Amino acid sequence: MEKNGPLKVGVYVDVSNIAQNGGFGMQYDVLREFACRNNGVAIRLNAYVAYDEEMAKRHPEYKNKSENFHSILRDFGFKVIVKIVRWFTDEQGNKYGKSNADLDMAVDALMQSERLDYVLLVSGDGDFVQVVRALQNKGCRVEVLAFKNVSYLLKNEADVFTSGYLVPDLVLSEYHPENDTKKKVVRGVCYSFFPEKGYGFMRFMKDLRGGLWITDSRKIESPYGTAFAHSSQFPENIDLTTLPNREQIFEFELKEVKDKGWQAENIKTIYHY
Repeated sequence: MEKNGPLKVGVYVDVSNIAQNGGFGMQYDVLREFACRNNGVAIRLNAYVAYDEEMAKRHPEYKNKSENFHSILRDFGFKVIVKIVRWFTDEQGNKYGKSNADLDMAVDALMQSERLDYVLLVSGDGDFVQVVRALQNKGCRVEVLAFKNVSYLLKNEADVFTSGYLVPDLVLSEYHPENDTKKKVVRGVCYSFFPEKGYGFMRFMKDLRGGLWITDSRKIESPYGTAFAHSSQFPENIDLTTLPNREQIFEFELKEVKDKGWQAENIKTIYHY
């Protein structure tokens, strides 16, 4: 996209959807940096959060944690749109809470898109398919980022879908190599594999920069790195004949070997779309 000046970016986060579907603990400063990776300027940063007033009255800890979380979001420049949880009773007398940010998020994105070049929707909810189409028809480039339980239709409708697991430091790994400074943990996909030879190659995002389409890691402007992966490093329950598979997310230790580049070790499955 050629234009004068930086890209004007809008980010819309369905916080509850993301937190309940693999993105609990997501780093919102990293999310902002990822959204603005193409020298973009954040014009709108909206985070839609659910808040249970009844629970806040009964549990001060919940109230304090919620308010602290909202403050952190504001520190990173996000506007916090609070959706109060409404309680209902079904025909069987069971009480249930509901707080749906979909409509507010959709309306805001559509109304504010007139001043945006690029929109990042952070949700896996298939209800946003029509919203994506409408934004694209207005001339916006629309990307979707989510973790688990992502609508197949939403993934396909977006100009680009990015698994949140692949963005460096967006969600922190619980695994750390012990006492080995030559290794670090990354997440990536197996984009090439030769079962008869017993090896393949993993692609991982090494930093936050523009050009996610530049998948050739040999190019200096590519945000990706490549690691050699021997079949012995994959889990025993992985059917290697199904590789390569870019829908399967792996976590692995990254070891740099002199004159040979990166090697993937202790490969673990994180998620399969």
